[in-house]
Amino acid sequence: MQKSFPGIKASISDWRGQDITDFQEDLLEKVNAHISEKWFYNHIKAENKSLPRIDVLNLLSKYVGYANWDDFVYKNTDGKINIKSISKANQIFIILPLVVIFIMSVLVLLFQFFNNREREYSFDFYDSYTKEIIKNNRCEIKLLSDNESPIHYLSDSTGRVVLKTNKSVVSMLISAPYYKSDTIIRILKKFDRAQKISLQINDYALILHYFSEMNVDDWQKRRDYLVEIIDNGAIFYQVLNDKNKQGMALYNKTEFIDKLTMPTGSLKFIEILDIKFKNDKIILVRFRINKLSK
Repeated sequence: MQKSFPGIKASISDWRGQDITDFQEDLLEKVNAHISEKWFYNHIKAENKSLPRIDVLNLLSKYVGYANWDDFVYKNTDGKINIKSISKANQIFIILPLVVIFIMSVLVLLFQFFNNREREYSFDFYDSYTKEIIKNNRCEIKLLSDNESPIHYLSDSTGRVVLKTNKSVVSMLISAPYYKSDTIIRILKKFDRAQKISLQINDYALILHYFSEMNVDDWQKRRDYLVEIIDNGAIFYQVLNDKNKQGMALYNKTEFIDKLTMPTGSLKFIEILDIKFKNDKIILVRFRINKLSK
């Protein structure tokens, strides 16, 4: 102010009406800001030990040649801020964001803790045609994960598979005898942990099973149909579950058709474990005979 008004009193507390008006005009000209006369008397004339608002401190700092209030404090305290000089109002601006950050951090940690906990989910499988639950212990789930080997689950006697996971989305390869294998992607819901999945009948597997059980005198007609639906290069694996004969027996197309059309009681107990087809023809069958007739 003394640069613009050399005759003004050196102590700002001694300024009066015209001095204050001159200061307001000089402040407006140099930093394009205004403070009221009431503010001047509240903070300059009164014995008020608290600092003004930070926005007023910033414009006053600019008026005397600093970038802002922080710049003024730093350059006049050798880089050390006197915390005691900060008003209660300004402390709120500092403390409140820290409190908010702390609370948000705690909430994020709690969310991650509860979200990452393993939960138990159950899956029931039903026939897409009959809508009935598939009740056996032969349904299998392969839980697929990135960069990890699949985890295998087998259904219990009620046909249910129970798995534990902390993921929100799972990818599963589902397979069951006489049903088509399918890859299912499911979004797991925390409050709906029992889900039902439909499986489609594998017509080829049922045909083979049906042929093994039916009593038909016209064996040639049955052979002709099998020749038509089986690929010439098809491979057939019989899983041996006899205590004295463990392993596998391998058959070609002709041998398998002979076995399936031969009128023997053992075929009534044939079980198709896996079947693959290509271009509407069977190319691979894995089966076993669970019980031999006496």
